[in-house]
Amino acid sequence: MATVILVRHGRSSANTAGVLAGRTPGVHLDETGVTQAIAVGDRLAGVRLSAAVTSPLERCKETAKEITSRQAQSLRAGTDKQLSECDYGEWQGRTIKELAKEKLWKTVQAQPSAVTFPGGESMRAMQDRAVAAIRRHDARVTAEHGDGAVWLAVSHGDLIKSILADALGTHLDLFQRIHVDPASVSIIRYGESRPFVLGTNTHAGDLSWLTPPAKTRRRRSGDAEVGGGAGPGAQTGPQTGRS
Repeated sequence: MATVILVRHGRSSANTAGVLAGRTPGVHLDETGVTQAIAVGDRLAGVRLSAAVTSPLERCKETAKEITSRQAQSLRAGTDKQLSECDYGEWQGRTIKELAKEKLWKTVQAQPSAVTFPGGESMRAMQDRAVAAIRRHDARVTAEHGDGAVWLAVSHGDLIKSILADALGTHLDLFQRIHVDPASVSIIRYGESRPFVLGTNTHAGDLSWLTPPAKTRRRRSGDAEVGGGAGPGAQTGPQTGRS
């Protein structure tokens, strides 16, 4: 099983303006967002990424480019529209301050599984397509690069929250309890029996431990270690030997 690093795009001009950008074209990273994306790229420079995929929206592609350009090996991110922002329909382009006065806003906060944005997508459909896309790419990366592979997915806040909720076994109605900041890093490893959430909404810290030394790379069985295990880099844990 491979490991996916989920990165939300850096801060955009719409974030700064307090506007729900949705799928509006031409929304780019602002100056702070570029700085954030560069910082994520530096943080992931020590991680050997086997593949990268991004939402087709500009702010995500710009973030992905800053990350992949700092890899030791040549790596170019592919795009997948299934990782694109939620289709907010008639909410798109409106200010968050204005939307917070809408009756639907309370349902978005308390029962997102019941929400379909007017003229747009349901939050359930958003989660279904996002999780399906991540699992599909993860299976491909594992098949092509092996169980120790690490790959990158750059997407949007609500999508990443919904993916994390699924991995945690949390109902979509509770996903608003998960926070995903611009340019934050979250990490999931999909096992044979369950996903393992290795990190959520992180902004700093060494991640080089995600890439195991080639000569010690082993197939993970997908079992959780009783007691919690010895941590990254240890040779004990939920693994099975493979020559």
